[in-house]
Amino acid sequence: MAINLPGRGGGRFGPSLSDINVTPLVDVILVLLIIFMVTAPMMTRGIDVRLPKTESGADATEQRLVVTVDTDNTIYLNERPVNLALLTDRLKTEMKRTGLDFVFLRADQDVPYGRVMLVMDQIKKAGADRVGMVTQSARVTETRSRKK
Repeated sequence: MAINLPGRGGGRFGPSLSDINVTPLVDVILVLLIIFMVTAPMMTRGIDVRLPKTESGADATEQRLVVTVDTDNTIYLNERPVNLALLTDRLKTEMKRTGLDFVFLRADQDVPYGRVMLVMDQIKKAGADRVGMVTQSARVTETRSRKK
């Protein structure tokens, strides 16, 4: 039978540890925080499109149906590539699923006007009551160019 003496500090295995060392935990948390801060902007990037500049441009952030035409004339519906011939059917499906009838059209400024009108025609054929053209505010562009 072992006897614990008050002056010896904890018996057969040595003194007991009553405090938890949190320094390694804090180090791991800080590293994870830095990783998430660096990678978060990359995850929300989207499709690269140079939008035409207007004085009263507005940015869309809530759930919407967005059709995008990039410089390669590739058409995207909510960041998924879609063929022009299938755009009407896909839009009808998405409009039924979401209950939205407002479609935003984002087209690169270098896309020919005729191509944009073909896409807009397909959007109208899908039954969209309203079509909004997404532009970039000239003031935002000037601010970004000054920071660089």
